[in-house]
Amino acid sequence: MKIVIPGGTGSLGRLLAKSDLFREHDLVVLSRGGRRSNQVRMVPWDGQTLGEWAREMDGADIVINLSGQSVKCLYTDKNLKTLKDSRVKSTQVIGQAIRQAKKPPTLWIQMSSTAIYTHRFDAPNDEESGQIGESPNIPVVWKHIVQLVKDWEEALYSSQTDHTRKIAIRSGVVMDLTPGGAFDIFLKLSRFGLGGNIAGGKQMVSWIHKSDFINAIHFLIQNNTITGPVNMCSPYPVSQGEFMKTLRKTVGAKWGLPATKWMIELSSYFIGIDSELSLKSRYVIPKVLMDKQYSFLFPEWSSAAKDLYAQWKVKKDHDSHKNT
Repeated sequence: MKIVIPGGTGSLGRLLAKSDLFREHDLVVLSRGGRRSNQVRMVPWDGQTLGEWAREMDGADIVINLSGQSVKCLYTDKNLKTLKDSRVKSTQVIGQAIRQAKKPPTLWIQMSSTAIYTHRFDAPNDEESGQIGESPNIPVVWKHIVQLVKDWEEALYSSQTDHTRKIAIRSGVVMDLTPGGAFDIFLKLSRFGLGGNIAGGKQMVSWIHKSDFINAIHFLIQNNTITGPVNMCSPYPVSQGEFMKTLRKTVGAKWGLPATKWMIELSSYFIGIDSELSLKSRYVIPKVLMDKQYSFLFPEWSSAAKDLYAQWKVKKDHDSHKNT
């Protein structure tokens, strides 16, 4: 099976390429110039215009579009434009390439985000009844992010690709061992006594273990009745306070220094990562996956944290021996 992965040089693309479920296939990564890999065939593209890369769509079985500039930045006007263009334009041009293919892919899986949902605490958002759009009394920049994700998905659904099944995966935070990734940051905070409640800790965290991210993608490929939005996250979101409390317990940290809202906003300015990522409540459940009876390997954060921490310790020991 031939699988084309635009933006596949990032952490999620590498997860898929290294997994047993995907590495046996013919993997083609469309890259703007990212790292090389022995596991996939690399094809250059600019993420905006048609070119030689478009030939890869003809005869491909599946497209998994992971393109998009990292959200680890401040949401300035300039960065918001970059975030939007890198997502919407790449999605539009992929649609053009699929439309002109003589033998188009049967499935197009498109990355999206749980950020499309309303900032709320009272009830979880699912694909059927979840509240999409702006919440009252939220920062203007949060509204821009909601609109960005809506435009992103609209670029998928408005593409004229009648013979290709389309899925938008609204992904929660993927927990893996990537240096500088979410779990790596949370782990460092916990180990050094800084992983306490943020702004009270009531905002919800929707997350997914890396193994479930991979398996769920494979599940979507196999189940050809699934189309439209799919929430890619654990069925058990937890509050930020509970999330960090569980991680502290896992690593043996006795306490975690809390942070107020203004402390987070100030520190976010200096580290260059917008406070929206810490303060917005992402209360999301994966109704489609549950209704289709996907079996999560790590449905609860406690078991996921233990597994990831165990893997982190093994990796740390390995790296230590390698450097001695």
